Amino acid sequence: QVQLVESGGGSVQAGGSLRLSCAASGPTFSWYSMAWFRQAPGKEREFVAAIKVSADSSMYVDSVKGRFTISRDNDKDTMYLQMNTLKPEDTAIYYCAADPGPVWPPSRAAEYDYWGQGTQVTVSS
Repeated sequence: QVQLVESGGGSVQAGGSLRLSCAASGPTFSWYSMAWFRQAPGKEREFVAAIKVSADSSMYVDSVKGRFTISRDNDKDTMYLQMNTLKPEDTAIYYCAADPGPVWPPSRAAEYDYWGQGTQVTVSS
């Protein structure tokens, strides 16, 4: 049974950093990519970053380019999101997603088959 669990969220002041983790369990051999999405209250879930499971390719939404870095440790079945120079507008619940199928870039939430429960990130000014 596939399961995704996020961790690493919390509260930080503007300009600070956080590192999110997404631990995967169950059969993951056929996964093509994994991604991070975020959703603020009253707003739709938006794409943040994605990475191919068996390649170095990655993509980011324009608002986080140069500040966030997505990575994956295939040996541990864990994905990370290093978030630097955080801004108040980054405040949201961050979700881990996996396996949208062989589509790249996968930036639509409906394309993903598996989701974590989310972890809250709050950035204060």
